[in-house]
Amino acid sequence: MKLSQGQIESGIEVGNHYNKYGSKNPIAQYLMRGFMHNLDDLVKASGQTEMHEIGCGEGVLSLRWLAQGMHVRACDFSDIAIRLAKENATQQGVANSIFEQKNIYDLTLADSAPLVVCCEVLEHLEFPELALQKLATIAQPWLIVSVPREPIWSFLNVMRGKYLTDFGNTPGHIQRWSKVDFIELVSQYFEVVSVRSPLPWTMLLCRAKGS
Repeated sequence: MKLSQGQIESGIEVGNHYNKYGSKNPIAQYLMRGFMHNLDDLVKASGQTEMHEIGCGEGVLSLRWLAQGMHVRACDFSDIAIRLAKENATQQGVANSIFEQKNIYDLTLADSAPLVVCCEVLEHLEFPELALQKLATIAQPWLIVSVPREPIWSFLNVMRGKYLTDFGNTPGHIQRWSKVDFIELVSQYFEVVSVRSPLPWTMLLCRAKGS
């Protein structure tokens, strides 16, 4: 699986800063098992098999769902990330046409899906409220969204000696939410149906209001 691992595009770090999915570190493996277990549970709870992943990076999650028999579309603002996603798809012998370069702020009704997934994206955005408004237009009716849970995320980075000059804040993270603050933000645009807290994330299953 090819990852960007710190490449910069338009002044923004794209994709995965490090290979958390393939890490050999037992602690990282434990944390990622918790993330994936909770994500799988919420996908199952939605009852949907057709999804659109927004901010797919190099396509790790989308390709995993595709292998499980899901009907998947995916997009990312980054040309670098989408190029790598297409290469990863080709490497796995599946159609790379599921991946499209598209900014979250440019989403339209044509991007709608029964389940929209947006993991580890909002913390990178200058205008997360606008992004949530866009997600609310295309989630018909389900959204799964996750962000790092602060200050635990930064504290764990400090404990492993990373990003000390930024007090543990991962490069590219310009928004920081506690679990309570993130639920409050998302509740302005969605009905929050289920809350999960796999260390060190906040993960929500949401339903579009009025659906």
